[in-house]
Amino acid sequence: MSEPEDKERSFYPDYLIEVLTVITVVVVCTVVVALMFPKELGREINFTTPFKPTSEWYFYWLFELLRYFPGGSAFFSAVVLPLAFAGTLIMVPFISKLKNGRPKAVAAIGIVYGSFILFTLLSVLTH
Repeated sequence: MSEPEDKERSFYPDYLIEVLTVITVVVVCTVVVALMFPKELGREINFTTPFKPTSEWYFYWLFELLRYFPGGSAFFSAVVLPLAFAGTLIMVPFISKLKNGRPKAVAAIGIVYGSFILFTLLSVLTH
C-alpha cells in the first residue's frame, strides 16, 4: 500500500536538502556574476604626479574648522567644537521636553546640521 500524499515532512533530511540546494545555487550564481563583471577597487594611482593627500568628504567640515582656528587654538576646533555639536544632539530629547522646547530643539538641530553643511560646502568650494 502506498503512503498518503499529506505525509508530514521533517526538517532533516527533507527541508535541509532543499535549503542547502538553494543556498548553493545562490552562492554559485553570485560568484559567477562577480567573476564575469569584476569591480576595480580604489582609484588608479598615477606615480608620475606628486602625492596630495585629501580627507574623506565627511571630514571636510572638521578640516575647515581647523583652517579657522590654526596653531594653538586647534584643540578648540578639533575637540571642543565637535564635542559641543555632539552634546547638543544628545541634549535634543531633553530640550524638547521643556516648555516651548520643540522650537528650541528644532533650532538646535538646525544650527548643528546647518554648520556641518556650511563648513562642508566652504571646504569644497575653497579647494
